[in-house]
Amino acid sequence: MKQEVLFTHLGTMGYREAWDYQEQLLAQTLAVKKTFDHLPAAEKPTQHHLLFVEHPPVYTLGKSGKREHVLITDEERERQGIQFYPTNRGGDITFHGPGQIVGYPILDLEKMYTDIGKYLRALEEVMIQVMALYNLKGGRSKGETGVWLDADVPGRERKICAMGVRCSRWVTMHGFAFNVNTNLDYFNHIIPCGIQNKGVTSLQQEVGYALDIATVEDQVRTAFADVFNVEIVAAQKSLAS
Repeated sequence: MKQEVLFTHLGTMGYREAWDYQEQLLAQTLAVKKTFDHLPAAEKPTQHHLLFVEHPPVYTLGKSGKREHVLITDEERERQGIQFYPTNRGGDITFHGPGQIVGYPILDLEKMYTDIGKYLRALEEVMIQVMALYNLKGGRSKGETGVWLDADVPGRERKICAMGVRCSRWVTMHGFAFNVNTNLDYFNHIIPCGIQNKGVTSLQQEVGYALDIATVEDQVRTAFADVFNVEIVAAQKSLAS
């Protein structure tokens, strides 16, 4: 019997609000783990979650990131309506905004596998499978988490999905940002993921037309269920409703 993952679409939500909700789910999961500490990991009644959200324009900086990777002043950033948050996830600077699928899995990895590297590779595989539906060959770049096109072709490397996670007692939070119809101009004001001289792209940029984002969301959910061997079920209450 497959493990269930409760799915909630948060709609369009500010970064801080979505982050607070993740922290709430994380705290609930950790409390359950503590209460049932006497049970084997597989028997603890923790609940997996998958959140989808679209954020208003925002730059977020990971724990290992450098503030100077934001290339515009705070005044200019604010004039353009872009928020900024230092976060507790891994990774460096990235952008979230309209036309992007942001996914936040809150998973109890003790019920799957206790290997963060394997977890990140699985998240990458989800996007690689979706890209294949559009005849795009997604790939990985050695030492650089995320999903790329032409990662091994100097001068052609471009990232389509950024990732950064946090894990506490093997419970994950934060996740991935998959560029679908994203306005790539926002990336001109940062050094994306702290990686110099490599590009950023989107599904729209690669296929040459705007996509129906709800369709791509369905494809990401399907691939997620396949890669993680889980059943995704709708949460009873959506914050977006």
